[in-house]
Amino acid sequence: MAERKKKSPKSEPAKVKKAPRKLTGDDSKTLKLIEATALNVRTKIMGRTLPELKFPTRSLGNVKYDKSVGYFELGRGRKARALSVNTVKSFAQTLRLMAFSKEMVENDDFATKREAYYVSKNWSEAKFNDQPESDTVLDDIEALASLEGLSREQLRFYPEEHGGSVAGNLVVIDRDPETNNPIRIDCTSFGSGSYSIPHSVEHLKFETDAEFILAIETGGMFQRLNNHKYWKTAKCILVETAGVPTRATRRFVRRMADDKKIPVYAFVDCDPYGIANIYRTLKVGSGNAAHINRFFCVPQAQYLGVTPQDIIDFKLQDATHKLLEVDIKRAKDALKNDPFFAAHKPWVKAIEMMLKSGVRAEQQALAKWGLNFVIEEYLPRKLKEKKFLP
Repeated sequence: MAERKKKSPKSEPAKVKKAPRKLTGDDSKTLKLIEATALNVRTKIMGRTLPELKFPTRSLGNVKYDKSVGYFELGRGRKARALSVNTVKSFAQTLRLMAFSKEMVENDDFATKREAYYVSKNWSEAKFNDQPESDTVLDDIEALASLEGLSREQLRFYPEEHGGSVAGNLVVIDRDPETNNPIRIDCTSFGSGSYSIPHSVEHLKFETDAEFILAIETGGMFQRLNNHKYWKTAKCILVETAGVPTRATRRFVRRMADDKKIPVYAFVDCDPYGIANIYRTLKVGSGNAAHINRFFCVPQAQYLGVTPQDIIDFKLQDATHKLLEVDIKRAKDALKNDPFFAAHKPWVKAIEMMLKSGVRAEQQALAKWGLNFVIEEYLPRKLKEKKFLP
């Protein structure tokens, strides 16, 4: 009888060994919040009482601003979502998303808002019909969590977009997600490129001898300063906000400024959008995000420029653009309804000066006096004078 040939064992791919899962303090707080909410709902149902969830109202009308605090604080306005025939679906969706968050915390995983929408497609009648629907429920959950000092990132829902670009005298200490070993990232070693802020920055640590952080609105201006290594001569850290800074960018700058006790200067276009949207959001947050402003704003930020007075001081009158109707409306709205500007008379004067002149100016307008005028003249003069708007 012929001897049966032995089958060679199948080669299996080597399994990556992960470091043991260890809950952080925020992880424990997140799980406690979710479990307490679920227990409260269950207790009400078992007691034959209709359960309800209360969420902070997210709007400019439900915020207050105090100079000594430094950012828009959430007011006392609340909205309740009680279980009823009309709300049973959104109530179920809220609990399902919270259960999904619990699962991700326990498994050290995350989901984007878009992925959260698609995960719901397996929830039968509780599934979301479109992403705006899931985004609204997720924002409500974050508002609820914010009362316990937690943000969406602690719930393990990460934004789609990463943060801005960073260059300069800074070493970012990240960690390997598989081994938890530290990874040192030198922001001076990217050549003509730059470090990109990740979507979650809570675990990062910083080493720097920089004297200030310069937050820059436009990619073009950031590239000019980076390529000429302005950060080296000025001993600073450059951060590109790319318009209104993302959550990750704001949190990165805030954590770095707090940790290293260094000032933050904003360098944006002289127009209502740059002032009332980009800068205001960086410094004090927004009405719709009032529940998380204490985490994602930079109260110590100051406005370096470009200012309406700069247009005169640097003779940029012929390098300006006429204010559009949307610009005028935004500026007037800031004066009338925004508590941040109302609390700072220098800003009221600056915005009124812009409206009276009827023009706006971009950062690049400084190139009228030469491509590197901003490096050789404008920034050194502004930093020396230190006449920053609040």
